[in-house]
Amino acid sequence: MNLDVNTRDNIEYMIEEIKNKLQIVNAGALNSKSFDTEQYEELRDIYEMIQKKSSFSVSELDAIVTELGRLRK
Repeated sequence: MNLDVNTRDNIEYMIEEIKNKLQIVNAGALNSKSFDTEQYEELRDIYEMIQKKSSFSVSELDAIVTELGRLRK
């Protein structure tokens, strides 16, 4: 998967990977259709940061979810 390209498929992939990595219980809260391609770079930055870490503190999870909420349309 080439995440350098801004596509709906890449957004869907990153959102699914974020949900899996963070073990989000309410997966419906993060729907890939809620994100515009205009926020692609910010979403990719979050995705890459999450992929680099093996665990997250509660405050980190809260900050990530808050930022994802801010990016939703």
